[in-house]
Amino acid sequence: MGPPGAGKGTQAEFIAAHLAVPKISTGDIFRANVAQGTPLGVEAKRYMDAGQLVPDEVTINMVADRLSEPDAADGFLLDGFPRTVPQAIALDKMLIELGSGLDVVMELVVENEEVIRRLSGRRTCRGCGKIWHVEFDATKSEGICDRCGADLFQRDDDKPETIAERLKVYSRDTAPLVDYYGARGVLVGIDATGPVEDITVRAIDALRSYGG
Repeated sequence: MGPPGAGKGTQAEFIAAHLAVPKISTGDIFRANVAQGTPLGVEAKRYMDAGQLVPDEVTINMVADRLSEPDAADGFLLDGFPRTVPQAIALDKMLIELGSGLDVVMELVVENEEVIRRLSGRRTCRGCGKIWHVEFDATKSEGICDRCGADLFQRDDDKPETIAERLKVYSRDTAPLVDYYGARGVLVGIDATGPVEDITVRAIDALRSYGG
């Protein structure tokens, strides 16, 4: 877990590969169920098309279906889920029914100022869709894509005021999970600033120290 821009998806890929377990994200599960037209996918799409949040019950049932697949029998990594304490409680109940449980919860710790710096610097190409960064991955000519020569633009999601609102939502809805899992003694926090490779090393070292 961690705030938007903490690098959860990137680190989840590396850690899951290191542990040889599937990375399971609700985004992937939603896309797969909607694309396959499963009953849960149809139900989720109904809410999404109406611009509403998909109820926790539907999300939890999708996760339960995914965790019951053979490749998750020997372990799994949940990416960005649960996002709220009610989801965490429902997940606990579901894992008990599956005869499973969470060994460790990793928090990627990043200051809000760093999150805003990371996300607000992103620029997206109108042509090929590649994402650049004005500081970390700048193009040779400002505002022009090195790959295809099309214009770059800043998505609404990457504007500072939008990022600030997303951080407020995270603080209100998801940050309480730090106390929830901390009280159970399964929370490990790592510094998620610096090069991606360094963060991965810290994460794997933390898991090794924890016993993972």
